[in-house]
Amino acid sequence: MAEEISYYMEEETLVVGLGKELDHHNAQNIREKTDASVIRGGIKRIIFDFSRTGFMDSSGIGVIMGRQKIMDSIGGKVFVRNMNREIERIFLISGLHKLVEKED
Repeated sequence: MAEEISYYMEEETLVVGLGKELDHHNAQNIREKTDASVIRGGIKRIIFDFSRTGFMDSSGIGVIMGRQKIMDSIGGKVFVRNMNREIERIFLISGLHKLVEKED
């Protein structure tokens, strides 16, 4: 069964509501849908909402890092919100906290 991931716009911001896991099973789909939205234009910010997420692996780290690189190239920014302690720990260990700001 496909995991429920939501995509919606708040002005010039794409909000990606992640599911229970951000891992290799859904990373490619999230990359493709997020990038397609950016390519269509008008997006200055991407917010990854982790409120339902309990697990993230290296594929998830790659999703966040890759979107930050793309947004850097167009003068945009990536933010994260609603991270639990475990996801926050992964951000610290991986160094993602140096690239992506929290928006709580």
